[in-house]
Amino acid sequence: MSASTPCVVGINLGHDGGAALITDTTMVAIGEERLNRTRYSAGWEAALLYCLRAAGLQLDDVDLVAVSGIGHTPPTPAETGLAHLGIDPARIIPVDHHLSHAYTAYCLSPYEEATVLVVDGGGNNHDTETAYAATPDGIVRVGGNPPGRPRAGGIGATYEAFTNFLGWHEQEAGKTMALASYGDPGLYLAPLFDVTDATVHGRLTRTHAPGVVELAQRTGWDFGPADSRGEHPLGINAAAYVQDQTERALGALVEQTVTATGLSNLCLAGGVALNCVAADKIRRLRTVSGYFAPPASSDRGQALGCALYGWHRLTGALPRRALASDCFGRTYTDTEIEQALTRDPRSGLVERRRTPFRWRRESDIAQAAAQMIADGKIIGWFQGGSELGPRALGARSILADPRTTSSSEALNKRIKHREPFRPFAPAVLAGHARRWFDLDVPSPFMLLAPPVRPGKADRIAGVVHVDGTARVQTVDPRTAPAYAALIEHFHQITGIPVVLNTSYNDREPIVETPAHALATLQACDLDAACIGNYLVERV
Repeated sequence: MSASTPCVVGINLGHDGGAALITDTTMVAIGEERLNRTRYSAGWEAALLYCLRAAGLQLDDVDLVAVSGIGHTPPTPAETGLAHLGIDPARIIPVDHHLSHAYTAYCLSPYEEATVLVVDGGGNNHDTETAYAATPDGIVRVGGNPPGRPRAGGIGATYEAFTNFLGWHEQEAGKTMALASYGDPGLYLAPLFDVTDATVHGRLTRTHAPGVVELAQRTGWDFGPADSRGEHPLGINAAAYVQDQTERALGALVEQTVTATGLSNLCLAGGVALNCVAADKIRRLRTVSGYFAPPASSDRGQALGCALYGWHRLTGALPRRALASDCFGRTYTDTEIEQALTRDPRSGLVERRRTPFRWRRESDIAQAAAQMIADGKIIGWFQGGSELGPRALGARSILADPRTTSSSEALNKRIKHREPFRPFAPAVLAGHARRWFDLDVPSPFMLLAPPVRPGKADRIAGVVHVDGTARVQTVDPRTAPAYAALIEHFHQITGIPVVLNTSYNDREPIVETPAHALATLQACDLDAACIGNYLVERV
């Protein structure tokens, strides 16, 4: 593009691969898994084409491609695989993995000055915890884990190892977090981490499940059998232990790092930022005056962070784009929706199970959806552009009645096919959040898990976890008008300004297209789906 309208693409080569594209007026991003329908997959080709089409641009319009990955060093231009597209290597720049996370955290935050802390399973050069001081002048690295310490000793790598030991993919740490509330962390008395001078030294010497097995052999601790998946009491206690130790270590690291930088606003990124139980405690620390984490905190946000870094390199201006919504996907027209509903081959519909349905256009889809939810129906909600992060926030959601546990039990057993110990999230109208939850700040990205207010838990039993907390999403009508209208209609019908919200998927990536939404409706036991202004009901 011309010098006055620069265009930058970001690409992530690691797991949760994807692409992002930014101009002075556009930000579009998507994970490859949303298009190839394979969870956590690497790859970027389909995502890049998606971004270009959404922005109405060609590859020749791209001024710079910024690329990150995992491994000892960032990828070189020759290692990116972009040469076959005819991209001049001079237009390709590598980005350090943790620096990409830092750009996502700071550039999308509301703060002029902040401490940026990146904590994940591992980046380049064995990085697991990295600290930055961020101001409008730039993002400067000020600390991190010791270079000689093995990756296994990091907070994120340790949490991944316990998750793996318990029987899950290391990217499924949310299951460990949910299970932890059922256990006793005090069974194991020694700490998992030492945190001194803003550096972390963990007890594990190996990554993944073998690291936990070795720790048990070395200490004599009994974590139960491997692969217990929440069905053995010692495994449940192990989950509680790693969660408790993560909260303690992360809290100490935050306090020491903020004290060292002198910048009390905290921006947290990396996969550990998705631990909403720990995050709700961190943001309450006396040393922290403001807290922000991007909704795509994990490697799903890498491509966007790369693009923001590339923009800085290309233009010399550090991009500041305070985030109000995680919807970085493209929108779909009524014509595209009707193509799926009429089984037009151009829609890309793949019917995993051919189930009869009927559909009609609604004049007020939010009101229709609210009434169905109040009547006990479980519905898909597909509106606008998709979310970039791993949590559905009202664009690609499944919604249900929060007032009893019957909806949550049905979701776990016959729709989502999830473990019964995993909770569902409440989406609450922003103006009502404080009366229902111990929450004095907005939580638009479902990244905090505050306690439910006394006397309220029984009224929204379907979204309260066993420990009395809830992973809250506050919904602002200014940023999500259709979603807020639905909740307001439900409030008028029931007196409850809350709906149960979970992601629109069943053991697959969250749906992206109208065809995906329709196929998932047919394949699982959803009662209906609201796709744009169209109501689709199983018959």
